[in-house]
Amino acid sequence: MIVRQAGVEDIPALADVAQRSYRSAFKDLLEEEVLASRDAAYFAERFSASWKRMLVALAGEDPIGFLLMTDGHIDMLFIDPHTTGQGAGALLLEKAEALGARSLECFRGNQGARRFYERHGWRVARDYEREFAGRNRSFVFYVKP
Repeated sequence: MIVRQAGVEDIPALADVAQRSYRSAFKDLLEEEVLASRDAAYFAERFSASWKRMLVALAGEDPIGFLLMTDGHIDMLFIDPHTTGQGAGALLLEKAEALGARSLECFRGNQGARRFYERHGWRVARDYEREFAGRNRSFVFYVKP
């Protein structure tokens, strides 16, 4: 498995990974209409403007995960749900930290992601609520000491 800078040619595959991962990770946290609105076309459009800030994890030639970072803040880290537990998330996080990642936001109820970040030395700096997808949602803000 390797991690490399994403290229524009990766956008379709990463959008598919994002859609599958989003639906899997947030099925108990978000309403069905929100999940349905985050389809591959939604993510492809979003990634068309941000792919230069993305890292991609590959198993062989296949993209199985990605990380999007802006100014030291991890905006997204998603792994294809069929490939979790194989180390792609840890490799992406390690590379992002080496590039200066120091903060991220996570749904308070996303216990799997929270355990992952805490195992890798990230600590909760604060919890709060903010609007997301038309409703107030609970979040935690992590920092890497």
